Amino acid sequence: MKVVVQRSKEAQVSVSGEVIGRIEQGLMLLVGITHEDTEEDARYLADKISGLRIFEDEQEKMNFSVKDIGGGILSVSQFTLYGDCRKGRRPNFMAAARPEQAEALYEKFNELLRGHGLHVETGAFGEMMDVSFTNWGPVTLIVDSKA
Repeated sequence: MKVVVQRSKEAQVSVSGEVIGRIEQGLMLLVGITHEDTEEDARYLADKISGLRIFEDEQEKMNFSVKDIGGGILSVSQFTLYGDCRKGRRPNFMAAARPEQAEALYEKFNELLRGHGLHVETGAFGEMMDVSFTNWGPVTLIVDSKA
């Protein structure tokens, strides 16, 4: 699994013009799943991300996690994270997990985040979504369960 983690002042996701997920300060997550990923990958990433200290304290040091600041998470499934652009000009998405496998693991990942006491909003799996957010910092990290 691969997650793009972005520290956010606010974020929302819409489908057909209707907002279906929204948070104030917290983390905007783009979640990619490949064929070999398991529940252990989801557990590792939920544990890592829930405790990731990327919010600043009074001395402007990154010492606080999303839990510490009482922030929320907007989690959006993003199969294109496994797009291979090495050949030609059109990405190859063969490394992305099939939808039925990816959706189950994506839902488990979000459930595990909630198990850490986090408020988690989501997009709509497999739908065309409009995602907007304000990247705070900017701070953007890629967290990979296989790295």
